[in-house]
Amino acid sequence: MVEATPVSQQATVASSFHPQAWRAGVLQFVDDVVRGMRRVSHNALAMLGLMAVVGVVFLAGRPDVRYRLEHQTLGWLTDRATSRAMAIDDAEGGSEDILLAMAEPEAIQRATAVDPAELSRQQAAVAYWIARRYSVAPEPISRLVQEAWDVGQRVGLEPTLVLAIMAIESGFNPFAQSHVGAQGLMQVMTGIHREKYEVFGGRNAAFDPVTNLRVGVQVLKDCIRRAGSVEGGLKYYVGAANMTHDGGYGAKVLAEQAFLRQVAMGKQVPVTVTHAVRLVAEVATPATVAASATPRSAEPVQTVPVSATPAASSVKPPAASPAAEQVAALVL
Repeated sequence: MVEATPVSQQATVASSFHPQAWRAGVLQFVDDVVRGMRRVSHNALAMLGLMAVVGVVFLAGRPDVRYRLEHQTLGWLTDRATSRAMAIDDAEGGSEDILLAMAEPEAIQRATAVDPAELSRQQAAVAYWIARRYSVAPEPISRLVQEAWDVGQRVGLEPTLVLAIMAIESGFNPFAQSHVGAQGLMQVMTGIHREKYEVFGGRNAAFDPVTNLRVGVQVLKDCIRRAGSVEGGLKYYVGAANMTHDGGYGAKVLAEQAFLRQVAMGKQVPVTVTHAVRLVAEVATPATVAASATPRSAEPVQTVPVSATPAASSVKPPAASPAAEQVAALVL
């Protein structure tokens, strides 16, 4: 009996290490691990899918964030392509030395640009919308939006009106010039308003975007004050103060301002939106000429004689009526 106990223990141990039992245990362990990984992966995929849906819904309601991500991604890809091109140029020989010879660290001070992240949410939304609508970079547009808000508050004008004028006048091209000599973002007549640029260093400051904006806002403020209304001020601004109509200029500006207001309020406005403007051109007659000759400001107004050619000479009024109206639909 004393020796039987070790023998039975050895038999028990031997049976516990039987190859089939060991294999079954390993298979069971592997099966448990695989099942656990499946459950975890299913839960992880479900979580990723839920996060993707939440992200899509969020971006759908925040076009400014969506455009910022697109812009950053495009910038990253552009930087990679530029780095590769520079590496090839350096391998072929010496372009970096030429660039270093022309280096000018203070050039950044001349750049008219601001990170859109520094703007308020309202301003950033307007900046990104303008950037997409007019195919311009958001950084310089952000600086102009920032300045429009600042100057607009100083002089008592809505910043969206200032931005709308820049959009219609120059399409945000700071080097634009009309055939009559209007220059810059706000298309200010540099020759007429030369004295306003003196405090900014001279007439060439018209091509500095911020300076042109400030001078243009001052001119616009004066026009509105003389006319007595925004609509009348826009007519003065475009140089149609003594005409029966402004060719639809005021309607274009106010329509663009309405779009910018909606964007600033957080509404989604397509960047390709258009607006139909109805133009009414009254034929000048002695009665209408006399009425329009009444000055609305201290600025002298030229009196038109009765026999003068009507302003809209291409439109002939019917014999039965002293005046006629020509209605046309103009799509912006």
